[in-house]
Amino acid sequence: MDVTKWIGMLPLWAVFSLTWALCIASVELGSALAVAALRRKKEKEPDGPLGSLVAALMGLLAFILAFTFGMTASRFETRRQLVLQESNSISTTYLYADLLPQKQRLEIRRLLREYTDIRVNVTAANLQESLNQSEDLHDRLWSQAKSLVPVDMDSQLRSLYLSALNELMDLHQSRKTVALQYMIPGTVWVALYLLSGMSMLTVGYQVGMSGMRHMRGTPVLAAAFSLVILMIADMERPTHGLMRVSQQPIADVQQMMLHNSP
Repeated sequence: MDVTKWIGMLPLWAVFSLTWALCIASVELGSALAVAALRRKKEKEPDGPLGSLVAALMGLLAFILAFTFGMTASRFETRRQLVLQESNSISTTYLYADLLPQKQRLEIRRLLREYTDIRVNVTAANLQESLNQSEDLHDRLWSQAKSLVPVDMDSQLRSLYLSALNELMDLHQSRKTVALQYMIPGTVWVALYLLSGMSMLTVGYQVGMSGMRHMRGTPVLAAAFSLVILMIADMERPTHGLMRVSQQPIADVQQMMLHNSP
């Protein structure tokens, strides 16, 4: 199974728990290896080289966490901007439809109200159904647009409406692509977890070499890294999770349509 899809299917509490458990287990394993090494050699490894190794791995882990978080935050902001652009596009298309002949105007505005209702109420449970309904409405809106070709009307008004409708359809495809296809690659997830495990392993090894079996701050350190990974996983989920892009701009357009219906 693709790693990205597998992580996306896990509940957020499971992502946090598994990451925390991995960090704790790695620290404990590193500490146990250090204790075993001390028993065999009867001498500690020099603190300087070991400390440099731990610092290098922790720095590399911080870098890849920042890199991955930046990727996810950038897409989250892109999704937010696309919602705003789509709300403006729906509103513009709806207003331009008011300039069309009555036969097309009434049907187009009705279809746009139905389209807006679907866009506002998209959830993880009805995602595929909502996408199918949206694309079906695109076809019906385009059929109405084609019926304008033989109609005797201002060509500039017709062009303005067709341009607005084309932008609306393009924004749907952009939102769909960014939300469902532009995800963190599975190799990045694997590298992130491998590097987390190795970093915690060296931390535990350093603790063991110091003569201690456990470090009191280990759960806090593991929780800190787990929280960052949890935020990354959460922002990767466009239709569910704690950090979701607000659909309020489209809801505002929906209210405008209700007050401006024919």
